[in-house]
Amino acid sequence: MKPISEIANENTEEWHRKNDVPLVSAPATENGAAKSGNEAGIVEIEYIDSEDLNGLEDVDMTLKTILTGLDSKDWVLVCETLNNVRRLSLFHKEAMLEMMGDVITLLVKSLKNPRSALCKTAIMTSADMFHAYNDQLIDYLDPMLVQLLLKASQDKKFVCEAAERALISMTTWVSPSLLLPKLQPYLKNRNPRIRAKASMCFSRSVPRLGIEGIKAYGIDNLIQTAASQLSDQLPESREAARTLLLELQSVYERSLEFTPSTTVPDSPEMGSWEHFCQSKLSPINAQAVLRVTNITREPLVIGS
Repeated sequence: MKPISEIANENTEEWHRKNDVPLVSAPATENGAAKSGNEAGIVEIEYIDSEDLNGLEDVDMTLKTILTGLDSKDWVLVCETLNNVRRLSLFHKEAMLEMMGDVITLLVKSLKNPRSALCKTAIMTSADMFHAYNDQLIDYLDPMLVQLLLKASQDKKFVCEAAERALISMTTWVSPSLLLPKLQPYLKNRNPRIRAKASMCFSRSVPRLGIEGIKAYGIDNLIQTAASQLSDQLPESREAARTLLLELQSVYERSLEFTPSTTVPDSPEMGSWEHFCQSKLSPINAQAVLRVTNITREPLVIGS
């Protein structure tokens, strides 16, 4: 039979897991610093929404302590520093540009941390940085991207949901022409969950290219990518592929409307979506793509 104190501790840990409140093994003072003793201590981390953040009163002083704070062994201090990174990003973004590489390195360290509260705060920081810095993050994106895809693929719901929001922020604020090549390798990742999250990001990014951007990127390359995802293991990947294929079909057919008459094929069938798919894909993939796009476009018949 377990001691009463052990049972109580287990119940407390279970409650905090369910209510998304992180625990610390050592007691903590009001400012989050651990103190010695045998008393039990609980630290609650407040997750601040972006719209509730304010600018900093002393930017220079904050900048001086950013790197040491992010690299601290006190996880509560790291969380506080991450929130200051968010404030710098949203309200004083030029001030942090010179140390961006070092900040990202330490941010990724927090993304890898097994403590859920710290990891989630780092994920929220990533989302705000995408919003603030856009394409300026592209040279630092790779280590952030792999961690966000991993976190969005895990079972811990509140971390997963935060990572998905960060990925949406990434696909919203980073130029698709720069982002798509970064996403492409993850579409073939051995982990089906990572493939699924990458497919969803890819599908969201392509429409942001616009018609001319899609043509410049290569609609044939994009259709081949989408076709390969149609047979993926997870439904999220397959649905993302279907969404992308419908977008590509629409772009292809609209682009034909603006094609000069001198370059239009003599036979309408030669310029059709069906012929295009058959000319760019294997027979099996072309059949799968046409099945998806034709079924989706057919009107529903109600009644008989």
